[in-house]
Amino acid sequence: MRSTQRQRIARRVVLGAAVLITVLCVGLLLAAIRNDEAITSHLGAANAEVDSVSWDRTIIRFDTPDGIVHIPANGVLYPGGLVAGDLVRVEYDTANPELARVAGRTATLTLLPLGTTTLVTWVVAGGLLWWIRYRSRRATPAVAEPAPALTGK
Repeated sequence: MRSTQRQRIARRVVLGAAVLITVLCVGLLLAAIRNDEAITSHLGAANAEVDSVSWDRTIIRFDTPDGIVHIPANGVLYPGGLVAGDLVRVEYDTANPELARVAGRTATLTLLPLGTTTLVTWVVAGGLLWWIRYRSRRATPAVAEPAPALTGK
């Protein structure tokens, strides 16, 4: 009884983690699409200089037509391949210049990494669920057939 309960809990944890990762990936994709729509609806363009590149963000600096220098605190969207010192064309939301992306790049760039993450998550979850089920079947002893009764004459 106790091992059955543990296996049920293990299955729920594996499924819960897989569903959570999938929901997060879908949320990230929707956020990227929303950001792109915000930029496209109030489109501004500028040349930007890449100030720094780290594992979590790429900081840029660009001027808007009103002469204000903007350095988005969260960095630029879709910064793949940029290095410090590069000059790059960016598109930004004129209503919120903190929201900027590298020109010509869109949310479609997030499809491959998010899709791969989701696929790998479900492959691993499927393997774990199979393993849990396999172990539960091995742990459950098979019901033995009753021995035939010997008849004495």
